Amino acid sequence: MSIYVIDDHPLMREAIVMVLRRLRPSENVVELDRLDKLANAVEHHGRPKLFCLDLKLPDVTGVSGVLTVKESYPDIPVAVYSASPAADMEEACIEAGADIYIEKSSGSAELTAALRGLLSADDGDLEPPAPTGKLSRRQTQLIAMLDQGLSNRDIATQLEISEHTVKVHLWRLFRRLGVKSRTQALHHARSHGLLSNLR
Repeated sequence: MSIYVIDDHPLMREAIVMVLRRLRPSENVVELDRLDKLANAVEHHGRPKLFCLDLKLPDVTGVSGVLTVKESYPDIPVAVYSASPAADMEEACIEAGADIYIEKSSGSAELTAALRGLLSADDGDLEPPAPTGKLSRRQTQLIAMLDQGLSNRDIATQLEISEHTVKVHLWRLFRRLGVKSRTQALHHARSHGLLSNLR
């Protein structure tokens, strides 16, 4: 398995690769400058474990890169990073299938925390797995906080964790419930009686 970093700016690509190699020295990290090279790269380097995708590539527009990746690899996590503020593009990227959105203006510590969280979540070592059919304690907490209408920042403050870690926890919750958004998660929780246990 390999981690694929797709970015047409060499300096940014190298920065992401350096963080990944520090976090996962044994992983094979593959660098690409265009999305249309991905299929061929996967043939040569093996199944993806994680995609780190620049939002603005020469051969994509808007969130089309995210949609393309998720269409071919629906179960592989995608970290999108962009110079655009999160307020402008994060929601559209998440709706398109991205698992986390990182602003390029973030410091290296924030970038490292985001990627570590996503890799850890995918490895399943961020928290103990929940028994079949049940949510973990953290996921139950998140459902309650979503029901209260709390923002990621509010949740991060209450749980004393970073906003990026909140996003990773939400990603795992959404994946566990088979949903893609807060609204869908709450609908699922209400229709399956998950909130009645919290009141």
